[in-house]
Amino acid sequence: MSRSLTFRKSFLTLGVALPFMAGAALAQTPPATPAAPATSPAAVPAVDPAKVIARVNGVDITEGDLAIASEDPALQMPNVPEEQKRELLTGYMIDLKLGAKAAEAAKVGSGAEFARKLAYNRDKTLLDEYLDQESKKAVTPEATRKLYDETVKSVPAEQEVRARHILVENEDEAKKIAARVKGGEDFAKVAGEVSKDPGSKTDGGDLGFFTKDRMVEPFAEAAFKLEPGQISDPVKSQFGWHVIKVEEKRTKPAPSFDETKDQVETYLARKAQQDLIMGLRKNAKIERLDDKGNLVEQKQP
Repeated sequence: MSRSLTFRKSFLTLGVALPFMAGAALAQTPPATPAAPATSPAAVPAVDPAKVIARVNGVDITEGDLAIASEDPALQMPNVPEEQKRELLTGYMIDLKLGAKAAEAAKVGSGAEFARKLAYNRDKTLLDEYLDQESKKAVTPEATRKLYDETVKSVPAEQEVRARHILVENEDEAKKIAARVKGGEDFAKVAGEVSKDPGSKTDGGDLGFFTKDRMVEPFAEAAFKLEPGQISDPVKSQFGWHVIKVEEKRTKPAPSFDETKDQVETYLARKAQQDLIMGLRKNAKIERLDDKGNLVEQKQP
């Protein structure tokens, strides 16, 4: 799906400015590092859009025609191998040429309704191309880096802790466990034996790093009061009774440029497109009519 198509859908349905990376949006789980390719990929030769790949009753079908068909949202085939996809698209283009010629002979294109559809599709294609051009102008390496740097600077520093916990059903059991781990027993080992939290017990109760707002209030309050190495008294939450051990504290690191580059580029493209549309509206005389043909009072966008 092209950037312009995605933009038009969100713009027309939402009608609001698109949000960008606040602190929560910037907090992403770092992606796994991809394995390095065994060899450098060979350069893909440029395809001549004028190259003829088929003819239908003497009418050429070119590589350029095939490229345009491949961008049609209705013709997307994500799980089809490239060779098969090319064959299917070529067959579609052959049918399209045959069908269009037959429709022309049947004078399908002579009515007012067809003219309206043709005008609509022309306007839509023009707008798509215009929006794509504007987004490409806006999404430069310099603009992407600048917006990333400005956003990272504006995000307030947040504290994170890395903690383990042991979850049990009642306070008496939690007190006994707290006594055990405060007395020197290995916290991770005890968590693996008795914790009722299936999501963390196999990791020795390890919850990883989290900010205060990620946990229920009683648990978060207790965890953030502890220093690394300290173990809490039993803490009650809606899930049961917890014994918590804080392993580390740190200031939450901002995601790297590489992690957020796609997000920043998407924002820049959408903002450029939205600014263009809003600018066109601002400078235009727009009139809407009710069902009686009277002017409707316009609201400011």
